[in-house]
Amino acid sequence: MYPLFSPNYVQTQFLFLTGKGGVGKTSTACATAVALADSGKKVLLISTDPASNLQDVFGIELTSRPKAVPAVENLFASNIDPESSAKAYRESVVGPYRGVFPEAVVATMEEQLSGACTVEIAAFDEFTGFLTNSEIVNLYDHIIFDTAPTGHTLRLLQLPTAWNGFLEESTHGASCLGPLSGLVDKKELYSKAVSALSNPDETTLILVSRPDGSSLLEADRASKELKGIGIKNQMLIINGLLQQHNEDDEVSSAFYHRQRDALTLMPENLKVTIKYSLPYVSYSLTGVENLRNLFRPYEISPTESSLENQSINLPGLKDVINDFSANKTKLIFTMGKGGVGKTTVASAIAVGLVEKGHRVHLTTTDPAAHLDYQFQNEQLNQNLTISCVNPKVEVEKYKADVIAKSSKDLDEAGLAYLVEDLESPCTEEIAVFQAFAEVVAKSENEIVVIDTAPTGHTLLLLDASRSYSREIERSTGEVPENAKKLLPQIRNPKETAVVIVTLAEATPVLEASRLQDDLRRASIIPQWWVINQSLFGTNTNDPILKGKAMAEKEWIQEVNENKAEKCAIIPWFHEEKVGYEMLKDYIN
Repeated sequence: MYPLFSPNYVQTQFLFLTGKGGVGKTSTACATAVALADSGKKVLLISTDPASNLQDVFGIELTSRPKAVPAVENLFASNIDPESSAKAYRESVVGPYRGVFPEAVVATMEEQLSGACTVEIAAFDEFTGFLTNSEIVNLYDHIIFDTAPTGHTLRLLQLPTAWNGFLEESTHGASCLGPLSGLVDKKELYSKAVSALSNPDETTLILVSRPDGSSLLEADRASKELKGIGIKNQMLIINGLLQQHNEDDEVSSAFYHRQRDALTLMPENLKVTIKYSLPYVSYSLTGVENLRNLFRPYEISPTESSLENQSINLPGLKDVINDFSANKTKLIFTMGKGGVGKTTVASAIAVGLVEKGHRVHLTTTDPAAHLDYQFQNEQLNQNLTISCVNPKVEVEKYKADVIAKSSKDLDEAGLAYLVEDLESPCTEEIAVFQAFAEVVAKSENEIVVIDTAPTGHTLLLLDASRSYSREIERSTGEVPENAKKLLPQIRNPKETAVVIVTLAEATPVLEASRLQDDLRRASIIPQWWVINQSLFGTNTNDPILKGKAMAEKEWIQEVNENKAEKCAIIPWFHEEKVGYEMLKDYIN
């Protein structure tokens, strides 16, 4: 198996960590920073992650100004809040147009600048100074960034048309066009920052992944995307690898072998990337001593090995299904970050409702092969139908439509910007939402369960585009009739329920909370949170897994007491729940 990662393997001044939420970017960045500082290097650690818990890790208040970490000589930390940066940036761009343009146009401009792309660009704007300011750069041996910009953002920064004040000409419809329009005076500075990122003598990109398929696919996507724009000095850290297991313990054995199976199926691009691992540990990676322990031989303490799990009396998935059945809910969305088990939860909800006598249509954005696998190509109950929306197909259709309607008004450079702008996450959400709207429109006398949902930002953007189309006749931001009908239905709690799926860990809970806040902006209140794959309460005797189970308790209580209207919990199962009959077990 892969050798344990050591910070001594890092030779460049700049380190960027990237990976999907919950893989351990922050803990890996913090432990690396502490180890480098302990070795005598002067280190600056910077987080631009909205869900960052950097302050909790070190137990100190942090701002965008570097601050010495008291317990570690030579270590300084900074916590940039990209949400605040994005808010300030958004107002600087939109403010001059208030009272000049119609309110509907201003609303569209604001919502275009409220998406993930704008937050990321605002974060990039903040840390550009740390990459290009020679006074700062010369102070430190290493500067570690606890997140990395996506290839999409960096490609936008490299397109000349991005700097030509596009916002006032933005008429092609709902997307993220315009996020760079307020940064014209920083073109040269950004170019210098992008150059530093792609210089292998200056920058190392550290891909962080869990040993599971979803995390590895995301790492592979990021790796290819960033290689495509010249950031090729990459390494992969497999975080949370269970080093040993007990074959007589069902949970321990299944946990261990699932990880190894996922690594065997690793994408080819990652197989040729330099790889290291970090151990699966039971303790929380907060506090300097725990961070130091991550790079030391791991031994189980007597306290950890004797921990006894305690029960938390929360409903199960069966209670969620009973609630939907009793309330005659017609439309159910499962939402959450990748890797939390949305598809399995959505499939189990559909099966549970069928078992209660309802006609159900289950639809997903996962490839058709995944649902085929989930149901083992078996003969389905006559009351259950399934369909799949292929995001790639829907996105290409949507992009082709937008480009066809807009290209006649754009020059070559403008068209290049539009094409790249349509690579944003918002484009996929909008295209997929429109496809789902068609499915819902065709479904009568049945419950529709949808495995994914648009964010509040996308729903508001679609709403704003409708108003924008009425105000600007030349706009091509047309919203299909089915989507127009579905928007108010989603906001009706008597017809629609949103289920947020999460894991009992810091980052998935924080990201799910941000997702809930985003939905609330669009007047949508999730009815249920489901904590999936919980080790808490399992009967494992593996000391590491038992210790991890106890660490989950804090986040289960946080969700139940402070986040969710109603909360349910699903235990970690030692075998995969595939097939109609096994999904029934998942419910009970």
